[in-house]
Amino acid sequence: MDLTNLKSLIPEHAKDLRLNVASVLTAEGAPGLTETQILATALASAIAARNAVLLREIESLVLPRLDSAQVAAARAAAAIMGMNNVYYRFLHLVGNADYATLPAKLRMNVIGNPGVEKTDFELYSLAVSAINGCGSCVAAHDKVVRKAGVSAEGVQSAVRIAAVLHGSAVALESTAQPAAVRDAAA
Repeated sequence: MDLTNLKSLIPEHAKDLRLNVASVLTAEGAPGLTETQILATALASAIAARNAVLLREIESLVLPRLDSAQVAAARAAAAIMGMNNVYYRFLHLVGNADYATLPAKLRMNVIGNPGVEKTDFELYSLAVSAINGCGSCVAAHDKVVRKAGVSAEGVQSAVRIAAVLHGSAVALESTAQPAAVRDAAA
């Protein structure tokens, strides 16, 4: 995978992220994951990172190498976790057990029928949940993927992909603002 363009977009102040991107998106840098898991985790993470430039670059790298079901699953994981992470993080943070007794009343059918191996979908959901900071969801998805046979190293690899892509999105955003706005903030 040619990461030259993506790495060139990451600013100098974030050169560690350039090195990390080159590592975590490879089989050697993401032990415990298949190539498909690496690529789809990267896509789900780039969507969750909410940076159009990063997403465009990741899409250009992964879309030609993933089938339509994997692409749909990565997009679905980012979307459904965008909802679930807010809801379940609220349940955790509010500290009021009354809310946990109420039914969520949120449709989540894609989790039961993601169109790909359930373990893969759960892995993408885990990465997105890590980006979105939902401890309850991270723990739940970790339990599912570990029970399905994903190693601790594989889980760590997925979260490292999420962390590096999220950090890259932050770095890209840090230079996307007009200079006057950046200077005023300094």
